This record gives sequence, C-alpha cells and structure tokens, in this order.
Amino acid sequence: MNPIIERIMGLDKLTDEMVAMDFLISAKTGVRNYAMAVTECASPEIKSILIQQLEEAVDTHEKIIGYMMERGFYKPYEMNEQIERDLTNIQTALNIPS
Repeated sequence: MNPIIERIMGLDKLTDEMVAMDFLISAKTGVRNYAMAVTECASPEIKSILIQQLEEAVDTHEKIIGYMMERGFYKPYEMNEQIERDLTNIQTALNIPS
C-alpha cells in the first residue's frame, strides 16, 4: 500500500502488526486442523507424519507469538492493555474502505 495512504488511514504503524496477527491466526488454525487430523487418523504411518507436522505448527505458532511480544504487538499478560489494543485494531479495520 502507498505510504501516504497508510498514514492517512492510520495503518502506517499497524501494518506489521496486522500481518503478524493474520499469520498468528493462520498458525492457530493449522495447529487445530493438524490436531483434529491426528485424532481422526487410522493409519499409524500417516498419524506419525501428522504428529510431526503438528509439532512444527506449534513451533511456528510459538515463534510468531515471540515476535509479536518482542515488538509489543501482543501482550498476553496485560489483559486490559491487550483488550484496548484489540479494540483499536478492530476500529482501524472497520475504517478501511472496502
């Protein structure tokens, strides 16, 4: 996106955070899907592969959380501050023209 438009829309500071949050949501979905696949799998060989992929997905999730916490994008131990940040992000997303 054009930096001028980002600044006008208030996205200049939130772009990295939005990308990281989208990646986090995708990683969580992957963890959930692999976990469900493991519990539904009948083949020991395929189950072993799925468990390995689940472990990798959990590791990826952990790395994303670490990245977000280091940059102040995610504050799981400061709930009031995180709620305020989430509300600000929601408002920003609602203000993006469709």
